Amino acid sequence: MKLSVKIKGLVLFLAVVYCFSFVLFSQGKKGGMDLRSTGKNYNILLITVDTLRYDRLSIYDSRYVRTPNIDRLGQRSFVFKRAFTHNPCTLPAHTNILTGTTALYHGISDNSGFHLESRFLTFAEYAKQSGYSTGAFIGAFPLDSRFGLNQGFDVYDDNYGTHNQLELFFVERSADKVIAPAIKWISSQRGKWFTWIHIFDPHQPYLPPAPFRKEYASDPYSGEVAYVDSCLKTLFDFLESRKALENTIIVLTGDHGEALGEKGEDTHSYFAYNNTIHIPLIVYIPGGRGGFINGNVCHTDIFPTLCDITGMKIPSQIQGESLLPLIDGNKRKHRDIYFESLSPYLNRGWAPLRGFIRDDSKYIDLPIPEVYDLKTDLNEDHNIATGSNIGQMKRDLIKLKLDLKGPAAVERSAKIDSDISNKLKSLGYVSSTTRELPKTFTAADDLKTLLPLQKKLWEAVGKFQNGQFKDSVAGLKEIIDQSPGFILAYRYLAQIYKDFGQIDNAVSILENGLKKNPGSVSLMSKLGIILAESNNPGKAIELLTYCIQKDPFDPENFNYIGAAYFKKGIFDLALENYKKALQLDTNYASVYNNIGTLYLTSFLKKKDSSAFSKALENFNRAVTLDPRLFAAYNGLGAAYKFNSDPDRAILQWQKVLEIKSDFIDAYFNIAVTALEKGDKAMALKYLNECKEKFFNRLSVGDRRRLDNLITEAGKVK
Repeated sequence: MKLSVKIKGLVLFLAVVYCFSFVLFSQGKKGGMDLRSTGKNYNILLITVDTLRYDRLSIYDSRYVRTPNIDRLGQRSFVFKRAFTHNPCTLPAHTNILTGTTALYHGISDNSGFHLESRFLTFAEYAKQSGYSTGAFIGAFPLDSRFGLNQGFDVYDDNYGTHNQLELFFVERSADKVIAPAIKWISSQRGKWFTWIHIFDPHQPYLPPAPFRKEYASDPYSGEVAYVDSCLKTLFDFLESRKALENTIIVLTGDHGEALGEKGEDTHSYFAYNNTIHIPLIVYIPGGRGGFINGNVCHTDIFPTLCDITGMKIPSQIQGESLLPLIDGNKRKHRDIYFESLSPYLNRGWAPLRGFIRDDSKYIDLPIPEVYDLKTDLNEDHNIATGSNIGQMKRDLIKLKLDLKGPAAVERSAKIDSDISNKLKSLGYVSSTTRELPKTFTAADDLKTLLPLQKKLWEAVGKFQNGQFKDSVAGLKEIIDQSPGFILAYRYLAQIYKDFGQIDNAVSILENGLKKNPGSVSLMSKLGIILAESNNPGKAIELLTYCIQKDPFDPENFNYIGAAYFKKGIFDLALENYKKALQLDTNYASVYNNIGTLYLTSFLKKKDSSAFSKALENFNRAVTLDPRLFAAYNGLGAAYKFNSDPDRAILQWQKVLEIKSDFIDAYFNIAVTALEKGDKAMALKYLNECKEKFFNRLSVGDRRRLDNLITEAGKVK
């Protein structure tokens, strides 16, 4: 986006005004008021904007995008210029914020395969102990309740739609749809409250709505940020209209940034350069004048700061430090800020990335080490490792890791059924010894060395999105040949095969992945789910039983093993596993749909009216949670048809086609039902449309059936 000379001058002028005003009001006290003295009844609002770069808020940097509403909040807040996340990944970053501890303590280092156990205290739990009502409003799947961050919340609204493990991107809802229920909930509170609002829009893919799509056509990421800022205006205006800013602490931060192609990384969760770990942090405290604050701070500092302001005792396990002494102008004692990026290690077997920030120095521990002087090189353009004492830095990192280590270091032991284990060993899916990730690494394992493979993965995914099926498959196969431990490549390739109806190829690639990576729960779960959806429920049950024993916190496995039992006609075990899935994720719409299907089948077999009522109840619950879950509308249509209510049945199938216009079964269902009720015109309309659009996709039998129905509908009495 180009700026005219006149506008550029205006931007520069505003930047000067901002700096001047913040220098004027840089003290943490107003009229001698101690910020700790009146905070016991403050409300608390935590806003986390996913994938938000430090330089994409104009209060920090006005070159890319204007964010007037966040700036308005920032002008009366404390704005931290050197804030860092410990993890450039959504789930661990938010866990750091909400527990005040790092991944070395709570054990969550990636989005998948982890669950916050109940033994770890969240800020929501702690606030409840002090009389707070607690509500969370979540924008996307990585923070779904199944991962454990719902601990302590009276309301955990993660109703963003249905996640399917077979999708390539996270399901999400836009900022306005997150903020609206949050405002409604806050409006209903009569006592003090803690609200967490998570906004996901700046995350890839970048699809800002109008008018930001056009305004930022050349920079859609910044367009997403501009859209988020416009939505936050509604929230801030609401708080001002209720005079809530007089007694509400507001913390606004990003969980991590976005590389946007810098240093070869397109998104995040790979490297840990400042484009992904240097994040914005704005803290509004009633009574504080605000200002820019220097000094290194981090996400784990948020929990103790909120305690310090509100008069709550800081729990002993907290690894961060209160920001109030820094706000008061006191120098912070020397400390190291730990960071890590372990997704490549956990999902590919590549070298783990860990490091620390100490004053103006940043150390990245990799086989090819990196050291940067952040005072003169915040963009990390000059690696000065050759002139640094790397040996001492390695020793300091080891000590820091030991100091931060917590109960998460104790691995969960799972008792595996010997029969299941032996069967999987015989297939090569499980090794005879416990599979461990590598412990020693060379320059060949360094993330910088392996960056071309990482880029090739996203190129292959991009080709798939653009309809280049063969090129995408070829690229993923090349990755697997070069890096057999690249778990994500197997999963994506299997997904692509499945999307194109090549189930045998999907199964084959996952089985090959398991032979190269025996015991991988991620690959085994994916294989079990695909088998459960196809026609091999027995094998799916074996695989998913093992996965559940290894990881009892994943509701996907319970849902799909339930589906496998349903296909085998073992309804009691199907229902038992569906209910276990709902215990882990109460808003899992697909499970309610599956339970509805189970009860509908029972109704058809036994003509039990109570089963019909339960079928309707569960289908309706599913569409309430996810209004775009077409499978549940399809189930409702079947229920009404079999209960002799054809008009309501047709209405449900029409809703299916509004959501998924290529769901061929709905065309047949509507046509057959219309014919039965004598409406040949309606039947002919849907049959002809189906033939025009999808005839080449039909099997020979379905083509014959379609033509026969068209003939029947066209007959004149």
